[in-house]
Amino acid sequence: MTSSRALYGITIFLSAFLLFLVEPMAAKELLPALGGSSAVWITCLVFFQLVLLFGYLYAHWLSRRLTVLRQRRIHLLVLAAAVIVVGVATHFRLDLSNGAAHPVRTIFAGLTLGIGLPFLLLGSTSPLLQVWIARGSGGVPYRLFALSNAGSLLALVLYPTVVEPHLSLRHQRLAWSVAFLLYAVLSAILSLSLKDGGAPLEDIEASAEPAAASLQSKVLWFLLPMAAALQLSAVTSHLTSNIAAIPLLWMMPLAVYLLTLIMAFEFPGLYRRGIVVRFLVLMLASLGYALSKTDASLPIGIGIFFFLVEVFVACLFLHAEVFALRPRRASEATEFYLLIAGGGVAGTFFVAILSPLLFSGNYDLAISFLVTAALALVVTWADGWPQRLLWSTGSVLLLGLAIMMHIVYGRETLVEVRNFYGTLRVRQSNSPPELQPVRLLLNGTIQHGTQSFAPGMSRLPTTYYARDSGVGLALAECCRTAGRRVGIVGLGAGTLAAYGRAGDEFRFYEINPLVQPIAENLFTYLRESGAKVSVAEGDARASLTREAPHGFQVLVVDAFSGDAIPLHLLTTEAMQVYRRQLAPGGILAFHVSNQYLDLAPEVALLAVASGMAARLIESPLNEGRGEFQATWVLVAPLGFFEGSETVREQTVAIDPVAGLRVWTDDYSSLLPILRWGSH
Repeated sequence: MTSSRALYGITIFLSAFLLFLVEPMAAKELLPALGGSSAVWITCLVFFQLVLLFGYLYAHWLSRRLTVLRQRRIHLLVLAAAVIVVGVATHFRLDLSNGAAHPVRTIFAGLTLGIGLPFLLLGSTSPLLQVWIARGSGGVPYRLFALSNAGSLLALVLYPTVVEPHLSLRHQRLAWSVAFLLYAVLSAILSLSLKDGGAPLEDIEASAEPAAASLQSKVLWFLLPMAAALQLSAVTSHLTSNIAAIPLLWMMPLAVYLLTLIMAFEFPGLYRRGIVVRFLVLMLASLGYALSKTDASLPIGIGIFFFLVEVFVACLFLHAEVFALRPRRASEATEFYLLIAGGGVAGTFFVAILSPLLFSGNYDLAISFLVTAALALVVTWADGWPQRLLWSTGSVLLLGLAIMMHIVYGRETLVEVRNFYGTLRVRQSNSPPELQPVRLLLNGTIQHGTQSFAPGMSRLPTTYYARDSGVGLALAECCRTAGRRVGIVGLGAGTLAAYGRAGDEFRFYEINPLVQPIAENLFTYLRESGAKVSVAEGDARASLTREAPHGFQVLVVDAFSGDAIPLHLLTTEAMQVYRRQLAPGGILAFHVSNQYLDLAPEVALLAVASGMAARLIESPLNEGRGEFQATWVLVAPLGFFEGSETVREQTVAIDPVAGLRVWTDDYSSLLPILRWGSH
């Protein structure tokens, strides 16, 4: 029996390890088709939670409704089908190049066809095998749920630190497929080891079994995990939308989330409600206060630390309380896991799908804090009036926070819209006085363009695009005659159109369909430009690949200062697309101003790999003219920088970063260029 339990444990651990190893792999493969948006991972979480729910439902149906013989036959058939799917998916990849128009549909279709059945099978393993063990021992080994989460946690730790930096996506897929085959063999062995003739589990439960769980307990089996999933999704969205959409930042909150599951199910004796509740009050109050400062941001290290601590405390409370309500009857075990998974689906679905439809602004964090406080009120109600008063007050204050954020976001706001690609706001400000009034386009807290409407100022390029910036230098040096052709990846407020002269052609590429109406109606750069201006909707790389060569004298790649880093625009394959669109002697201008990532060394590597040269130019801050400090990398043919004294004097060489490799569509890692101490 000991060896049999060991085999069960190994299979459960391996299934969880593979389950959470394939999540970042699959999501990363989708990023190029969807512009690198941080919402890709949150929507992927919805899919993962949903398929996990189907996996639990499969385990619930299989173990409760069918005889052992039928369970064995069906499970072996599903295992065989999953192995075939993995084999096909390893050798054939879906074409998702047009996915940006329907991102949610693209994500669900891509993941369903690529990993849907294997993911469902892996997700069903832990609850199904626990019930199989319970059939022989008479009790549900809930500790195996902690073992399952330990395997998940190990996968999340290894992916950004070992797997992603050292293996290409192709090799990752191949290694995962081999490991899945091993899992299938182990699962088949366990299926064949089941004794024939057993009745469905619900038919063999005697009246001597412990009492069934109450309706209130079952409701909390759903609501408590839902609040934990809300916390996970909202914090992950906040980190990835304000820093970068990279697997490292996807997995940090998820790893903390899994750690709390392990502690709650494996070490329940360590949980002390009184202590955890006090920390929960402290974290909700402090981060609620930080959220109220809507125009402020924390240094990356401090911000990540505090949000991860908050997720840990909140999810430990929620998961420990749901474990305390676990069922005592073996037949209710799969129902227990089913409702936990259902709560997870509801929480992630709200953040990824429902919230953007309901709210024009992003209030997900405030709502997750409010739901956590309300459930704390329910759970601690029996602890007496002090807890009731504390959490009633906390719930009211957090509701007030959400309302206050709505009021603050609406102040001086001309328009606020939200979709898959983020929240866009246009504010009108009277600061600085010499530029008033000023309109600002923001995505979250990141500025994507400003325009001054003071007399004589409306056609001056501002923010990162001043005359002495890298793009200003590139446009000045590219050609002295009229009739310039300029391509620009990233529309924003359309600021670069201010450089347009009669006879010029400026073509913008913008993935977010909400941006163009804002640029055309609330800013005047596009309509006042002397150039002929056109805008191509959809992912820039896909558009540039489809279009005939334009012969751009300058191609501006301006997609790296905001809420996500579209890595597919910084690969050797992308450079081939750019060079095809350039005129002979044309210049690539990469805007790499980013508070969290030092992208210049990677652009330099790409330039060398493409047979070109790269140099850095930084322009100073000028608040009186609305000009930001900006960092650009100019990439041009060999000899360009030596041929122009002006360019040579204003640019500098780029220092290499140890361990940094050139990125391709099959390999990238942001870890070596992450600025941990930045604001």
